Amino acid sequence: MFDFLIPLFDNPWILAAALIFGLVFLVKGADWLVDGASGLAKRIGVSDLVIGLTVVAFGTSMPEFVVNMVSVSDGSTDLAVTNILGSNIINTFVILGLTAVVCPVVSQHTSRLIDIPMATIAGVLVLAFAWTGGISRWEAVALLVMFVVYMVVTFFMGRNKDKEEETVAPMPVWRALLLIATGLCGLVAGGEMIVKSAVHIATDLGVSEAIIGLTVVALGTSLPELATSVVAAIRKNSDIALGNVLGSNIFNVFLVLGVSGAIQTLPAYKGFVLDSLMAALGCALVWLFVETNKRKEVKRWEGALLLIVYAAYLSYRLIML
Repeated sequence: MFDFLIPLFDNPWILAAALIFGLVFLVKGADWLVDGASGLAKRIGVSDLVIGLTVVAFGTSMPEFVVNMVSVSDGSTDLAVTNILGSNIINTFVILGLTAVVCPVVSQHTSRLIDIPMATIAGVLVLAFAWTGGISRWEAVALLVMFVVYMVVTFFMGRNKDKEEETVAPMPVWRALLLIATGLCGLVAGGEMIVKSAVHIATDLGVSEAIIGLTVVALGTSLPELATSVVAAIRKNSDIALGNVLGSNIFNVFLVLGVSGAIQTLPAYKGFVLDSLMAALGCALVWLFVETNKRKEVKRWEGALLLIVYAAYLSYRLIML
């Protein structure tokens, strides 16, 4: 879409601006899409539960989804995989780590029963695929099947809960449609700008697309989770942060990586096994933390440990360029 701007990317300032504006468009586009779709769904009588499980949940993974669709269509498969792995690693080690340092993260029964195990399984599956040399189409289909299973189980678990307070307000149809259209435009424009600029940055710096995907792109697409989790911790609602992070990790692997791999085989790259191991390790550590104390929480020192492990991992990855 923005191929006509590529000659301008020779200017480093324009390149940096394209990346920053791409991230802004991506994050705000996702917000507008979720707000518009939620308001429209409420207007036509959809329950909060269904809105939360579909519109809101899908919306938080839209930045990763759009970046991956653009990356796959451009043949940048390394960027597509590392965007997901990097995002999940940052979600667990950085976002959850920071949240726990601010306020210990308490886990809900549903998270311990479904979300933590499923997030860990997602990480282990990608690690297993990494050992085989990449993600084939049939392995991607297996991820999509797991996504359907997760959604069905989550839906029925949610239906069995007591009716919660209505949180989504209906919205005039014209306003909802305007937000949806604007959000979609922002997502597409942001995704295009991020992928184009990330590939050029990698080329100019002489580093792999994988490194850019694991760091700049992954952090950018994780901004919604970061903002939501930190605000939740400050308001002493840190249990929201855990569900937010775990849900994002599950959607990223089962849905986004599944769709990406179904469209195009995702071959291995240098460091694929290590990155997959880190993504799986993060969820496993969270599972260990919440199951080894009476309060079923991630304590402050455990959050600090997550941050230290991430710092060591990132340092090693950058040294091994």
